[in-house]
Amino acid sequence: MPAAGRAPDAPGERVISTVLDPAVLTPLVVHTEAWINFDVGLLIDRFWANTINGLAYGSIYALVALGYTLVYGVLQLINFAHSEIFVIGVFGVYLTFLGLGFEPGALPNLPLAAIILDLLLAGVVAMVVAGLAAVGLERVAYRPLRRRNAPRLAFLITAIGASFAIQQVIRIVRGSNPEGTIRLLPPSPAFTVFGAPVTNLQIVIILASIAMFIVADQFVNRSRLGRGIRAVAQDPATATLMGVNRERVIMITFLVGGVLAGAAALFYLMTIPQGAVYNGGFLLGIKAFTAAVLGGIGNLRGALLGGLILGVAENYGQSLFGGDWRDVVAFVLLVLVLMFRPTGILGESLARSRA
Repeated sequence: MPAAGRAPDAPGERVISTVLDPAVLTPLVVHTEAWINFDVGLLIDRFWANTINGLAYGSIYALVALGYTLVYGVLQLINFAHSEIFVIGVFGVYLTFLGLGFEPGALPNLPLAAIILDLLLAGVVAMVVAGLAAVGLERVAYRPLRRRNAPRLAFLITAIGASFAIQQVIRIVRGSNPEGTIRLLPPSPAFTVFGAPVTNLQIVIILASIAMFIVADQFVNRSRLGRGIRAVAQDPATATLMGVNRERVIMITFLVGGVLAGAAALFYLMTIPQGAVYNGGFLLGIKAFTAAVLGGIGNLRGALLGGLILGVAENYGQSLFGGDWRDVVAFVLLVLVLMFRPTGILGESLARSRA
């Protein structure tokens, strides 16, 4: 029975000692709740909802992962600053919303056609800004190193330094706090799949991401510039002797990666309206890189596959083990796949890709 003047202990807690003070009596409490759940029932109940939501998130991961895998395929470089290119695209979308007159927290009172046009405009601005930022990054940070035949470690250190530099510039300009929420297209159920609602946002993100992947894949495999990208990825010296402009190919590679990151920024802000923050690309960038490695680094189709698998798996893990384990499941999956297939699921390099 609890002592007089003190409330009974809350469920899941036990008092282990008290600190006596002349003014106050403070109990020291330790929580005895389970640190991990294993709820198979919740996983089964939310299976289709998690699958659909995971495909939407995975589509965003895949678009960013394409930038990692393109640069790695051509330069054998892990461009860790690519996550900040994505953040630049996010702020491009957000500032376009502000420029169009949308206020944080206010619901737009516009017809659907006008909202779609505004989203398309924001997406175009984000793709242009992110693409130009990626080209600028290559010219300022990586091209001088190539001209000096710097070792690969110098490229890696430069990529990390550029990532932090861009991140801090954004923090100085826009502040440390997340920007206000602007949502142009609220999610609403369009139809159901085995009882799980599929929202209009999920349909747009999944279909648009797949369409952009198809365009990128066909560009690399069928266009003249795409053949140049594959030639440089296979043998830069021979490609140069055959008349391929290596510097131009590298610039196009960074531009395509930046454009795809800008499109992903629009879909990300449509899904997470409060996501415009200076360090918002850190975790997403790591997950996108994980998706690229999971599918096979340097493989465009592997980036798509890895992104979709990663998005679905982390949603399954969230229901099975608890929300705190969402990110853990994603990275454990990567380790398990690489243990049995070190080159990733598909494993084909960009140089050997064919239509």
